[in-house]
Amino acid sequence: MTLTLTLVRHGQTVLNARRLLQGACDSPLTRTGRAGVRVTAQHLSRHDFDAAYSSPQGRAVLTAIEILRRHPGLTLDVDEDLRELSFGAFERRPEHELDAVVPWSVLVPAVLAGTHPGVGGGESGAEFMARVRAVLGRLVAAHEDAAAPGAVLDRRVLVVGHGLTLGAMLATIDPSGLVALPNASVSTVEVTDGVARVVSAGVDVAGHGAIAARPAPAPQSA
Repeated sequence: MTLTLTLVRHGQTVLNARRLLQGACDSPLTRTGRAGVRVTAQHLSRHDFDAAYSSPQGRAVLTAIEILRRHPGLTLDVDEDLRELSFGAFERRPEHELDAVVPWSVLVPAVLAGTHPGVGGGESGAEFMARVRAVLGRLVAAHEDAAAPGAVLDRRVLVVGHGLTLGAMLATIDPSGLVALPNASVSTVEVTDGVARVVSAGVDVAGHGAIAARPAPAPQSA
């Protein structure tokens, strides 16, 4: 049978709207962000979730809580490893300031490869990818009654997180399909007989478009 992971990026925040870097730091959802999350929550209300997980950061927790309003009785589990990449000294600074030091098209592949030492004294690519792989492994293991070979159940699990963290999770499964993840977007992963595949990535349910969804770099050719 199949384990379906529904990955949702948090709603638009004040820092997102201002195009300021937001990793370890946090900021409130904007009015537009709250409205977008409600649209996504309504979109997901047709699904019955068996479990729900979120990053500990406020913007993700608030997004998850709004979604769970339509799923009474479902408990939210917080996992520290779902938090966003830290940008160190570049936190809350304009995106173009980081681009002047290391372009996004260079930074993201290096982070995903685990080779980037970290920007502004922030988290290294190796540390980041280690925890992304670890949390993905834990999510699948926690629901092996649906994901493992010979499983006899179908389960659907909600995971609320961040652009780079969820993007890295998707890239771990399928490195050929990097896409930008808009705020409040929905991505879907299925794990059947122990094999994971990306069904869809960055579906812009809330219509937030390119704001705070940096274009994903093209996959590196072999």
